[in-house]
Amino acid sequence: MVQLLDFYADWCGPCKIMAPVLEEVEKELGNKLEVKRVDVEAEGAMAQEFGIFSIPTFVIMKEGKEVSRKEGAMPKEMLRSWINSHL
Repeated sequence: MVQLLDFYADWCGPCKIMAPVLEEVEKELGNKLEVKRVDVEAEGAMAQEFGIFSIPTFVIMKEGKEVSRKEGAMPKEMLRSWINSHL
C-alpha cells in the first residue's frame, strides 16, 4: 500500500483548503492509499526528519521509502494524478 504523508499546521490556510480534498481522494482510492496527517507543530521531530520547510508538503511513501514529494495546495485532479502515478 502507498502512504501519503500530509505535513500541515492548524493555522495554515492552504492546509485547510487541502484537508477536504485529501479526504475525497482517500475515499476514492480506497484501500490503495493511506493518508497520514502530520501536524508539524505537534510532531516537529518527524517534520525535521523529513526536511519539511514549507507547508503543506505531501510525501508519497512506498515500502517505507520516500518516492516523491510536492509542496503547496493544488487542484484535486493534480493531486490525484500525482498519487496515481505512484500506485
